[in-house]
Amino acid sequence: MTTTERRYDIDWLRVITIGLLLIYHIAIVFQPWAPFIGFIKSDTSLESIWIPMSMLNVWRIPLLFFVSGMGVCFAMRKRSAVQLLRERSIRILLPFVFGMFCVVPLHFLIWKNYYNQDLAYQVNPSHLWFLGNIFAYVLILLPLFLYMKRNHFLIKSWLNKLFKTPFGLFIVMIPFVFESVLINPNPFEMYAMTLHGFILGFLAFFFGFVFILAGETLRRTLIKWKWHFLILALGLYTVRLVVFQLQSPNYLMAIESNIWVFTVFGFAFQYLNKANKLLTYLSEAAYPVYIIHMVMLYGASYLILPLQMPAFLNFVIINLITFIGCFALYELVIKRSIILRPLFGLKTNLKNNPALKLQT
Repeated sequence: MTTTERRYDIDWLRVITIGLLLIYHIAIVFQPWAPFIGFIKSDTSLESIWIPMSMLNVWRIPLLFFVSGMGVCFAMRKRSAVQLLRERSIRILLPFVFGMFCVVPLHFLIWKNYYNQDLAYQVNPSHLWFLGNIFAYVLILLPLFLYMKRNHFLIKSWLNKLFKTPFGLFIVMIPFVFESVLINPNPFEMYAMTLHGFILGFLAFFFGFVFILAGETLRRTLIKWKWHFLILALGLYTVRLVVFQLQSPNYLMAIESNIWVFTVFGFAFQYLNKANKLLTYLSEAAYPVYIIHMVMLYGASYLILPLQMPAFLNFVIINLITFIGCFALYELVIKRSIILRPLFGLKTNLKNNPALKLQT
């Protein structure tokens, strides 16, 4: 595992998925059940926008876990176990803890104030639960990953045989289906701070690592069969929408989720493995934007929803304020602060901190 190949398609997927996550969270504001999961709710609903959001919802979080596992596989090519743990502690655990104590309480205060509740400081993982899971997966899976790294050529040979056809990908789906049946989540899309979310994320993280280890054979298979996967994914979603009113049996949800992930990888591997300045900028910005976006979203909702404008116009304006606000705070404050950079998952000045000069 000494190759230093940079996979820009994986970087693009991370950026795009976090962007979709922001839009998804903004869409929740316009659903009648928003307050039940701690979101500010618009008086006028836009339930129609939940149809495309429901298409995203079964694969957006699993995809992020797949991509995170891929990132660890890349990272281990040039790091020892100690180096990996140190780097992940700085880049994941530190922002997670900082976010729980210093970022999440801010949007909770906005929510309480909007609904005229007693203001109180509240520590909670909230949307940062994802980071806590990733760090746990690194700790749990590191011995297995080290074994796979040591036996890279033998394991890659076996994976090449497995993924030479799409049949190997359908084998990957089996543990996800078992998880959905055994845990029986209700609803399937409830990932945050649940046993279902932890185990599903664990499986996706592990197979993300395996997918990079498998190398070019898997990449070619995903590219070759991408249109077939897309048609199958759309078919499963149509059945979920028309027959089951978006709540199909969990085993079908698990299958659909994986098929969407394979589809996204196929198209990304084909078309997105290209570098440019925009990707360089967005790759660094994505992490801080993810950490702070809920504060911006709640702040925008607090300001815009009482203005009694049409619901769709509110949706557009809240999107604009959230995205512009996040990137402005990143560009003008977080990016330029030596103190804040590590707290938001960014590398510090490499000249002053050579120990952190590590490729992600």
